Amino acid sequence: MPDYDSIDDHEELPESPSKSELKRRMTALQALGETLTGLSDKQLRKVPIADQRLVEAIQEARRISSNSAKRRHLQFIGKLMRDIDGEPIADALAELDRERHQAATRFQGLEHIRDQLLADGLPGIDAILDRWPHADRQHLRQLLLQDQREQQRSQAPAARRKLFRYLRELDESAAEADEDSSSTG
Repeated sequence: MPDYDSIDDHEELPESPSKSELKRRMTALQALGETLTGLSDKQLRKVPIADQRLVEAIQEARRISSNSAKRRHLQFIGKLMRDIDGEPIADALAELDRERHQAATRFQGLEHIRDQLLADGLPGIDAILDRWPHADRQHLRQLLLQDQREQQRSQAPAARRKLFRYLRELDESAAEADEDSSSTG
C-alpha cells in the first residue's frame, strides 16, 4: 500500500499560455501595430522601435490604400511585433496620448482666456499682462479693436484667430522659459 504522506505535492509547473491567450496577445500586438501606422513621422520617432523592418513595414502600411492589402500588411506587422517587447512601445504610445490630451486641455484653456478677454474688452488686457508680463499691450489693444470693427461689419473673425495665435505664442514662450529655468536650476 502506498504511503500517501510521503508523496510530495505536485510541484507547480509553469503553464504555457492557452491557445486563446496566445491569440489575444497576437491580436493586441497587431492592434498596437495598427496604432503605430496612424502616427506621424515625428510621433513615430518618439516610439522606441529597434527593428528597422518594423519601421519600414509601418511606413509601407501608410501607403497602402486597398483594404484587403492593408489588412494583410497589418497582419504582417503583427507578426513582426511578436519578436519584440511591446511594453516600451505601449508606454511610448500612452505618453503620446497623454501629451495629446494635455495639448487639447491647453488649447481649450487658451480659447477660454481669449473669449474672456474679448468679453472684458480693453480692461481685460491687464489680466493678460498679469499672466504674461512680456505681452505687448499695444498689440492686444489693436486686436481687440479690430475684433470690434469686424463684429460691427459682420465680417469673418480674423482678429479672433490672430488673438488666439498671439496668446498661444505667449503661452509657448512662457512654457519654454519655465523649462529652461527648471533645467538650469
